[in-house]
Amino acid sequence: MPPARRFVLFDLDGTLVDTLPDLAAGVNRLMAGLGLAPFARAEVAAMIGDGVAALVRRALAARGLPMDAAALARFSDDYAAHVAVESRAFPGIAAMLDGLAAGGWRMAVCTNKPEAMARRLLDALGLARYFAAIGGGDSFPVRKPDPAHLRATLIAAGASADQAVMVGDHANDIEAAIAAGLPAIFAGWGYGPRSMASGAAALADDVAALPAILERLAPS
Repeated sequence: MPPARRFVLFDLDGTLVDTLPDLAAGVNRLMAGLGLAPFARAEVAAMIGDGVAALVRRALAARGLPMDAAALARFSDDYAAHVAVESRAFPGIAAMLDGLAAGGWRMAVCTNKPEAMARRLLDALGLARYFAAIGGGDSFPVRKPDPAHLRATLIAAGASADQAVMVGDHANDIEAAIAAGLPAIFAGWGYGPRSMASGAAALADDVAALPAILERLAPS
């Protein structure tokens, strides 16, 4: 019988779900409304990882503008209404989550995306059922790379750091995991450059490679 206490924390954008199409579309609708030039998807991908406010701030800065509360509110409302238009789970994610659940792993999401947006997205894609908790960027007083974000999400899921492994595609995920005392797996299929994998316990080149790495790193 596989152990039931093993736990994995997943990042969301760029790890479980390819949210870039809807994020890029939302950023470009914001730019159009401001009379500014659009971004290529690759440009938007490089802005993802620190939450919605950071994404808007970086987009505005790239067009020579300061952060603007009205622009943030406009983007947030618009993106929340279009959060799952083109966003899809990366290939193999659903089958991988099924396999982990069957193997005794429990799971949660720890994301810098606002919690309501994360829940709406996971519900729309039929993935919410896999997760014991969803720790969003506004769920607690802190967010990644603060390790307290991971710890609070684990507490919400009824788990602890000595049971858990973190999987994510951004330096924030790796830094938070290391500071929290968790092994970290870098999701090589995501948006972050491979240089962000520095310090990770392992690099998963693709989704199919992840279960075996988790088994190797599983807390005893």
